[in-house]
Amino acid sequence: MIQYNSDVIIIAAGASGLSAAVAVAQKGLSVIVFEKNAITGGTANRGMGPLGIESRHTRSRLFKPTKDEAFKAFMDYTHWRVDAKLVRAFLNKSGDTIHWLESLGVEFVEPATYFTESYPTWHLVKPENGPPGPGGAATMMKILTQKALDLGVQILLESPVKSIIKEHEEICGVKAIDKEGNEITANAKAVIIATGGFGDSVSMVREYAGFEMGKDIFPFRIEGLAGDGIRMAWDVGAKSTEMSMELIFGMPDPLSIPPQLHEACRQPHLMVNLLGERFIDESVLPNVTFTANAITLQKDKTAFLIFDEAILRLMESDFDTRNRVFPFTNIANSEHIIKAYLDSKKGNFFVAESLEDLANQTGIDLAGLTQTIENYNQSCEKGYDELFNKSQKFLRPISKGKFYAARHFPSAYGSAGGIKINEKAEVIGQDWKPIKGLYASGTDACSIYGDSYPFIFPGTSMGFAINTGRIAAESISQYLNFDLD
Repeated sequence: MIQYNSDVIIIAAGASGLSAAVAVAQKGLSVIVFEKNAITGGTANRGMGPLGIESRHTRSRLFKPTKDEAFKAFMDYTHWRVDAKLVRAFLNKSGDTIHWLESLGVEFVEPATYFTESYPTWHLVKPENGPPGPGGAATMMKILTQKALDLGVQILLESPVKSIIKEHEEICGVKAIDKEGNEITANAKAVIIATGGFGDSVSMVREYAGFEMGKDIFPFRIEGLAGDGIRMAWDVGAKSTEMSMELIFGMPDPLSIPPQLHEACRQPHLMVNLLGERFIDESVLPNVTFTANAITLQKDKTAFLIFDEAILRLMESDFDTRNRVFPFTNIANSEHIIKAYLDSKKGNFFVAESLEDLANQTGIDLAGLTQTIENYNQSCEKGYDELFNKSQKFLRPISKGKFYAARHFPSAYGSAGGIKINEKAEVIGQDWKPIKGLYASGTDACSIYGDSYPFIFPGTSMGFAINTGRIAAESISQYLNFDLD
């Protein structure tokens, strides 16, 4: 048995855990971080940057929203089905957190939007090499890791925590196992849970979010995100929250699809379900959460984007919409890209000479598809969509082959919710009072989305993780009467 003693123990070294570790250490407290994987960073290693409201970057550009405007928009979006105090605390702190990260050496390129109707709240991390994009935030995680080590934080890799120790109604440490298999007891005055949710747990996604992994949802799976921290919190009396997936949509395994093809298949053309029926105003597609919501209601949670040769030719020169994750503007050299993908036999993209052939390949009901295309083409001819009032500029007929179809399902960046916290990041017990010495941050405690991830505020997930990590650190310093600021 190996024994450690520390002021604070943090479970996991992702965005919220490392932010908490640095912030706690800056208060002069000793910190041990247990990480089950062999590297730090977690999901944030694939991300692009956090949200910031009223940072120096947004203020210098006169960008909205203000803190008050952001709070109102956020609460309107969620219909007040979330903890308003927690939302307010997170948003109010987010601009200062951008400055705090900069003080540690993180550089930001610009405040960006995700799609046209979203706010420019996304502070994209400047990576060590190349332009900002998916994975750019790994540079920030590297900086946070080194800063934590410089401040004396112990980071124990490949050392999963197995349980939280609670005695006399107070949290006093954890039990873990190191990479050699040795049992560890670590004593502490406070514990922060920052384990990143349950997005890689087939059973928890089924039980708490209602999806079958690999069948009707194809999320970005980060190894190790198995809900460990959530279950450990429940074991010591934490209240649970609503639990869901941070829904987006796309073809399965999007990282294996040529990105130009991936984006061509998310343009606002005709979208139908397996019955061959339209179910969405396709101009909504840039809001990937709203589109995922609509797809989730369809037969087998499945949808197909359909276009013809004439539309493909248009996309070779320009896309109608674009976003910052996959910022491609066209699918030049489309024949080569499509042939290479079809030759890969990875599926979910179809090419056919006739609608009958397309229906046979995809399983779409032919009669329904034929009728839908007839009605849709009439709308295109009139310049008015009687069904969903789709913008006229996106009304293009599906006239003659070749016909193309991309099969889409709900996807997700990860899970959301599990552990109830208050605006101080204190874990709430069954009696609705804080559990002494227990805190949670990031995805494990992120129950502020209502029924849909707020893509109008890009960077929210990473922003919530980093900010609640800092909030937990500040709450602990007050709890222990150890604030050196």
